[in-house]
Amino acid sequence: MIRSSRLWSWIAFALGAAYFLLPLAGMFEFSLRARRGEYSFQAYQNVLGDPQFLATFGYSVLMAGFTIVLGVLIVAPTAFWVRLKLPGLRPVIEFVTLLPLVIPPIVIVFGYIRLYNTSSWLPMTGSALGTDILLMCGYATLSLPYMYRAVDTGLRTIDIRTLTEAAQSLGAGWITILGRLILPNVFVAVMSGAFLTFAIVIGEYVFAALLNRPAFGPYMVWMGSNKAYEPAALAVIAFSITWACMALIQLATRFQKFTKASR
Repeated sequence: MIRSSRLWSWIAFALGAAYFLLPLAGMFEFSLRARRGEYSFQAYQNVLGDPQFLATFGYSVLMAGFTIVLGVLIVAPTAFWVRLKLPGLRPVIEFVTLLPLVIPPIVIVFGYIRLYNTSSWLPMTGSALGTDILLMCGYATLSLPYMYRAVDTGLRTIDIRTLTEAAQSLGAGWITILGRLILPNVFVAVMSGAFLTFAIVIGEYVFAALLNRPAFGPYMVWMGSNKAYEPAALAVIAFSITWACMALIQLATRFQKFTKASR
C-alpha cells in the first residue's frame, strides 16, 4: 500500500510538472529560432540590446522599490496594531485586503482617472510625478493581499504582546518598537511580501497602460504585437525574474531558520 501510494504521488507530480514545464520548454525552444535553420540567442540579444527594454525595465524596478516601501509602511503598522490592540477587527481587515482580488484592476484605474484627472479637485494626472504616485498606489493596492498575509503570518510566529510590553517597560516608543523590534523579527515575512510585490509590478499591464507610463508590462504587450521571436524571449526573461523572486523567498526562509538554529 505504501509503495502504491508513493507511485501515485510521483505520477501526479510528474503530470503536474509536465503540465507546467512543457509549455515553457516549447516557448524557450521557439525563442531560439530567430535565425533560420539553427538555434541561437539572437532574440535574447535583440531584447536585451533594445534601449526601450532597459528604460521600461528600469522604470518598473524603480516603481517596485517605491511600492514595496509604501506597502511595508502601510501594512506592517496596521497588522501589528490590529493583532495587538484590535483583534476583533481582523476579519474586517482581512476582507478589505482581499478586495483587490475581487475588484478588476481596470475598475480601480478608471476610478483613479475619474477622481484625479486634470479637471478634478486634485489633478494628479496632469504631471508625470502625480501619475507616478497614482501608479505606485495602484501597485500597492494590487499587492495588498499578498503583503498583508505575509506580514500577518510572520507576526503569528512571535509573541508581540510580550515583546511590546517588555520594550515599553524599558521606555521604548511605538516607532522604536515597530522599527527595531517587530520588523527585524518578521524580516523574512516582509521580504516574502516584497518579492511577491516585485513580481506583480514587473508584469502588471492595466495600470501602466491606462495611466500612460513607460512600464515593463506595456512594453511586453507591445513587443508581442510587433515581433515574432522576441516576445517568447521576453516571456522567458519575465518568468526567470519571477522564479528568481521565489528562490530568494526560499533562501531568506532557510537563512532565518539557520540563524535561529545556530543561536
